[in-house]
Amino acid sequence: MVGFKATDVPPTATVKFLGAGTAACIADLITFPLDTAKVRLQIQGESQGPVRATASAQYRGVMGTILTMVRTEGPRSLYNGLVAGLQRQMSFASVRIGLYDSVKQFYTKGSEHASIGSRLLAGSTTGALAVAVAQPTDVVKVRFQAQARAGGGRRYQSTVNAYKTIAREEGFRGLWKGTSPNVARNAIVNCAELVTYDLIKDALLKANLMTDVVKTRYMNSALGQYSSAGHCALTMLQKEGPRAFYKGFMPSFLRLGSWNVVMFVTYEQLKRALMAACTSREAPF
Repeated sequence: MVGFKATDVPPTATVKFLGAGTAACIADLITFPLDTAKVRLQIQGESQGPVRATASAQYRGVMGTILTMVRTEGPRSLYNGLVAGLQRQMSFASVRIGLYDSVKQFYTKGSEHASIGSRLLAGSTTGALAVAVAQPTDVVKVRFQAQARAGGGRRYQSTVNAYKTIAREEGFRGLWKGTSPNVARNAIVNCAELVTYDLIKDALLKANLMTDVVKTRYMNSALGQYSSAGHCALTMLQKEGPRAFYKGFMPSFLRLGSWNVVMFVTYEQLKRALMAACTSREAPF
């Protein structure tokens, strides 16, 4: 370690793993209302019978949705599902972002020069793997964001209750509902986010929704409502037309932009701070 500054020491895989999860949680805390607004807009227009307590609620636009929720359900409604959301980020972001460099090195066999293909493959791998690990937390998060506080008849009373209820009523497969469209979406999103970030970062050092609506509807659906993600997409097309696939686009766009700015800036600073703490602990007196 002699001759290296704390900020010059490459972060370990553990530091990246923990740093990514923590940074993602901080980003979620700031942008969660936009995510909730996105979910409400995406499920609007879907007939759910008695499952949904306020089927008549109408949301228009990002601010209209947020203001309607605050007026009818209170400000806390914007953070419905936050606990599951933070659980999701600690497992999801830690894998898809924290393990990206390690997987990239695996594909390049340790070479310092990673091709675009290797980066894309690493992004797809960690994105898909993260979904396989964190899908139950995503299902619970979406279910909480979709349920309205007003009028009673809430589907779940707590995060733990949601996990237990879904497993009991729908089986453990219910917790992995929507995995296929989620894998497809996150493999693409992870490539777009991480590979772009990776390339820009390398350049500086040297000198992405259609499936999202289907994923949300399918994960939030009652048992037997849709036979598959494909059936969900077909039902949406028949009943609501092609525009239904782009519901919630604006809050999703705004959230992804702000979330990534907060997340990656925080991630880089956390890595530096954690490595500084590690090296100061190892430094001789």
